[in-house]
Amino acid sequence: MILALGITWVLDGLEVTIVGAVSGVLQDPKALHLSSAAIGAIASCYVAGAVIGALGFGWLTDRLGRRKMFYWTLAIYLLGVLLSALSWNAASLGAFRFITGLGIGGEYAAINSAIDELVPARLRGRIDLIVNGSYWIGAALGAAATIVLLDPKLLPVDLGWRLGFGIGAALGLGILLLRRFVPESPRWLVTHGFDREAEAVVGDIEHRVEEDTGAHLDEPEKSLRLNARRSFGLGLIARTMVEKYRGRSALALVLMIAQAFLYNAVFFTYGLILVRFYGVDAARTGLYLLPLAAGNFLGPLLLGHFFDTIGRRRMIAATFGIAALLLLATALLFALGMLSGLGQTVAWTVIFFFASAASGSAYLTASEIFPLETRALAIAVFYAAGTAIGGILAPALFGLLIATNSRWALFAGYALASVLMIGASVMELLYGIDAEGKSLEAISDPLSAG
Repeated sequence: MILALGITWVLDGLEVTIVGAVSGVLQDPKALHLSSAAIGAIASCYVAGAVIGALGFGWLTDRLGRRKMFYWTLAIYLLGVLLSALSWNAASLGAFRFITGLGIGGEYAAINSAIDELVPARLRGRIDLIVNGSYWIGAALGAAATIVLLDPKLLPVDLGWRLGFGIGAALGLGILLLRRFVPESPRWLVTHGFDREAEAVVGDIEHRVEEDTGAHLDEPEKSLRLNARRSFGLGLIARTMVEKYRGRSALALVLMIAQAFLYNAVFFTYGLILVRFYGVDAARTGLYLLPLAAGNFLGPLLLGHFFDTIGRRRMIAATFGIAALLLLATALLFALGMLSGLGQTVAWTVIFFFASAASGSAYLTASEIFPLETRALAIAVFYAAGTAIGGILAPALFGLLIATNSRWALFAGYALASVLMIGASVMELLYGIDAEGKSLEAISDPLSAG
């Protein structure tokens, strides 16, 4: 199950990293001859699609089930990736990136809700962070691939970046086959009145565990009575999130905005910065993205278990805060011209070791602190709101800042990202939920609880 869900992030990381790495190549007259502002706008199109996709498919995921949405969102995502390879100008690439975003936005809601509902409480934090962190395995593969794909000695300038998208689409077809191993969430089934189906899923899981371990599973100590419903109105869901869980909603929103702004600011424009300020060959930017991808994956991998032991509140606040302070220091060194391309990359690698765990914890928070019936939509709403505010603004803003050729202009942008991260750290300390080791139903009662 973890492989079938996490491999989507591997594919997304591969594809998005190729986009970031080819940003410099896309300015070449032999390619699409795009401006810095156009590249930033295209990145914003992708994020805008993700926002709309998250909201639409998030609602459908809660209404129709997690499993069905796995297939629909992945199919739309793959279609967008394939069409991106066929782009002929800025407008077409922007439109196809929008379609790609629609699919990936829906994936966020379906996958994160399924992970939380199928993983044991004692492991939920680290598994959620590691699955989301697997994105960076794909990012590393994408960065390595660009070394070949963007080498004009090996492939024509206008062919290499197109092959990057095409390869990603081809690999994604295999994920559709893996998805058949992921069952529907028994929690979703039972709250929507599908008792027999839920019993069958749980019975199959228990049988496999007993068969593999030879141990007899104990009956649960507690029970919960539910009033099953096939659908839950948006009004009820909205009142629950805005009135009953107002503090939790504010917390999830702030965490999402902070991490979205930082990541979209850096990764959609890093290729441009390397080319513009450090004179790096556009075809070699992938080399600089490899260590960043490593830092991003190692962060959740090595820090993840502390979110289940030391606790959510302390670790989320710490990772956001440390990343923010390191970012501010790096931004100042960049503005003063004290960093080389290599030094800048080392600094980003250290920053994202902590920031990646912080980012994953934002999705973990949004997916586990709200009632079962609202989980996918809650992920979608806060992902969409945070990404719309932080993700759409950041690429466009940094595209304009880079176009000024001013290091201090970029310093201001990085300082803004640092302030947002510090704000998220403080918010977590004040309103964070100690969810470690607790069942989802202990964190918040289902709306259908009787």
